[in-house]
Amino acid sequence: MGLRIGALVVDARDPGRLARFWAEALDWVISQAEDPEWIVEPPAGSREDCVVPDLLFIKVPEHKTIKNRLHLDLRPEDQATEVARLEALGATRVDVGQGDTQPWIVMADPEGNEFCVQNAHPPQIRAQWLKAYESHQPAPPDPGTPEQSPT
Repeated sequence: MGLRIGALVVDARDPGRLARFWAEALDWVISQAEDPEWIVEPPAGSREDCVVPDLLFIKVPEHKTIKNRLHLDLRPEDQATEVARLEALGATRVDVGQGDTQPWIVMADPEGNEFCVQNAHPPQIRAQWLKAYESHQPAPPDPGTPEQSPT
């Protein structure tokens, strides 16, 4: 099949602020840093490069007013550590009706876009995931392509 997701598009009042937040949160790079569109993507040559969709932040005049219909689920190695790090970057915990018994934590980025921080995979699932992840060998960067650098 010749179809893949190229980018997840996020409307933003301040696309630069959201791009910087998500680049730092994911340890990705900002590859386009100019209104009205900012792009955050995995570093060139990483396992995620050309596999995981980029994040495209587009400037819009209106504020976010309702709960997202699409959100990211993040899976850290240590949930508490990552939640604290994301809060230090400007994320906040939010209640979207999830209750107190869920294993995930719902957060919002600096403009209120919700995302979830899952708990870590159990050791046996993590071992399977790591085996598959580490077996992937990304293609070397094209020598004719300029190197990406964080903005």
